[in-house]
Amino acid sequence: MCQIVLERRWMGKCQGSNRLLWRFGVIRVLETWKSNFTFTLSYGKIKSVKVNVMGECMEKFEILDAMVERGNGYLLTSDVVKEGISKPTLASYVRSKPMERVGRGIYFSDDEWPDELYLLYLQNCRVCFSHETALYLHGLMEREPSRITVTVKAGYNASHLRKRKIHVYQVKEEIYNLGVSDTQTTYGNHVAVYDRERTICDLIKNKENTDIQVFRNAMKEYMSSGGKNLLNLMNYASKLHAEDEVRKYTEVML
Repeated sequence: MCQIVLERRWMGKCQGSNRLLWRFGVIRVLETWKSNFTFTLSYGKIKSVKVNVMGECMEKFEILDAMVERGNGYLLTSDVVKEGISKPTLASYVRSKPMERVGRGIYFSDDEWPDELYLLYLQNCRVCFSHETALYLHGLMEREPSRITVTVKAGYNASHLRKRKIHVYQVKEEIYNLGVSDTQTTYGNHVAVYDRERTICDLIKNKENTDIQVFRNAMKEYMSSGGKNLLNLMNYASKLHAEDEVRKYTEVML
């Protein structure tokens, strides 16, 4: 059951048995419920209002509960609106739950474990996880990297990312789109990441700045895997102007 308590001067009107319209200050609240409501009048003013919301409101809260569960603790305002649920209802739901606002239009339940990569992706949908972070997401790296690495299009203002100590690569649009795929984080949330072949190309191109043990392990794991696609690997290498380097390493390890 939801309970709303208002203590303001009556300035609106009531229409029908299921529509309640209050205006107080500069705030307007308009909501439709299938349940009844009660109010107390005192000298023409409403001193307090208590609304017991059942039916439709509870149904919406149940929908939101299911959305939080499907989202592994995350709830997006954009998804809520698509479900036909109003923002005031969302605000009431968030206040009634152990949830916090972790970004613009992003809420997270305190009952779940936070997913750093997923939250970063929600806050910055134009990033694509790459290099060591992509290796980790694809299971080609034994330990979680100490620093998150992403790639964005040239011209994208990534200063806010660099302030957060995130390693950012900026490339031309046609290179940015090469090999973009979707994968799940360790918490089961979907994020954009370069596929394994693009990641291996980036790894080889950036070999001088990569830990030698990380490089060797990633190459060994990829080349010994049954799902490798050498045709795509060489196609990417050609477009990234790294064909000779990639061929050298793959021929040695085949």
